[in-house]
Amino acid sequence: MRRTSLTVLVLALGVFGIITTEMGMVGVLPQVSAELGVTPSAAGWLVGVFALVIAVSGPFTTLLASGVDRKKVLAAAIAVFAVSNAVYALTTQYEVMLAFRVVPALFHPVFFAVALATATRLVPAKDATRATTTVFGGVTVGFAFGVPLTSYLAEHVSLASAFWFGALVNLIAFLGILRFVPPTPVGQRVAYGAQLSVLKRSRMWLTIASVVLVFAAMFSVYGYFAEYLGQVTHMDGTWVSAMLMAFGIVMILGNLAFGSLLRRNLMRTVVAYPVLCLLVYVFLYAVGPLFAPMVLAVLVWGAVHSGGLIVSQSWLGRDAVEAPEFGNSLFISFSNLGITVGTTVGGWVMAEYGARQLAWTGVGFAVAALLAMALRLGLDRAGARQTPLADPDVQKLSGVRT
Repeated sequence: MRRTSLTVLVLALGVFGIITTEMGMVGVLPQVSAELGVTPSAAGWLVGVFALVIAVSGPFTTLLASGVDRKKVLAAAIAVFAVSNAVYALTTQYEVMLAFRVVPALFHPVFFAVALATATRLVPAKDATRATTTVFGGVTVGFAFGVPLTSYLAEHVSLASAFWFGALVNLIAFLGILRFVPPTPVGQRVAYGAQLSVLKRSRMWLTIASVVLVFAAMFSVYGYFAEYLGQVTHMDGTWVSAMLMAFGIVMILGNLAFGSLLRRNLMRTVVAYPVLCLLVYVFLYAVGPLFAPMVLAVLVWGAVHSGGLIVSQSWLGRDAVEAPEFGNSLFISFSNLGITVGTTVGGWVMAEYGARQLAWTGVGFAVAALLAMALRLGLDRAGARQTPLADPDVQKLSGVRT
């Protein structure tokens, strides 16, 4: 049991390294622009191309890796992230850095999908949600500490030191995987057709739509966190940095809380999530110009924001139980699509109507997500009426008795 716990923690460390690599670039773009001699918009592609490659390639790269020993897949993927960070630290060529943003992005969904599936396989079924929550903890810790520390090193030491930090974290995760993750050869590999067959169900597409909308709701506002606090609440850079750190720390606690709620009742927690987002954004709009209340609002916002990852992954996982790794890759790809949609629409709203109206963008996406979930649950209720031995969670929500 102790070895299993260490294995799950190593997987969480790998996720932390990946998030630090992916999102840490956001905080060092000014230094990258200056040191590589490119425009800020060109430097921005180092972030945008990463998300775009994940969204487009995720399910396909995961399918291709589905026949390989899971330990080898995890080790190879995290090694690519370690090497890519080393390249960032050493190169002076923008084209080289851009290429090495594309390469790890191809491995990002593979690592996430396999890490989540591996963590749940290592523990008893009753502890699967706890294991998933621990792995997702790497995301929240990455936002809380990895991204700010990367930015701090670039600002106060050097740009190269920020990337060497990312290389070191991923190297440690690589060594941990070699030491603690057991070899897991693929026995009876699920055929590509069988894995792809999960996409033939209308309920899966409604679930995917709700995941896209949940992430659009999250990132249409969070994507402009600094602009909102700066333009609406009139916080200076020091306060914005402090709020980012506080937001990330509260995300850690929120992740644990949502994991506990999901273990108690998955369906109700999933449905409650967009409602909580809606309420938080109304709160943000109401207190936006007020400094002290906004500090409190940021803490509440961070706690709720953190739940989007584990809630959405658990929700989508129900429809891909026969192909969990492919299902996880769908989650990674379509959540990134949601981030792209949310930030695009949020940027347009901010340009046209001002930063304060961003909150209503989040409200709109949250309502749309709730509607998609309602349609999805309608299919469950119809199936429960036809099949006496339906999912117990669905029975509870729909009132079906067996």
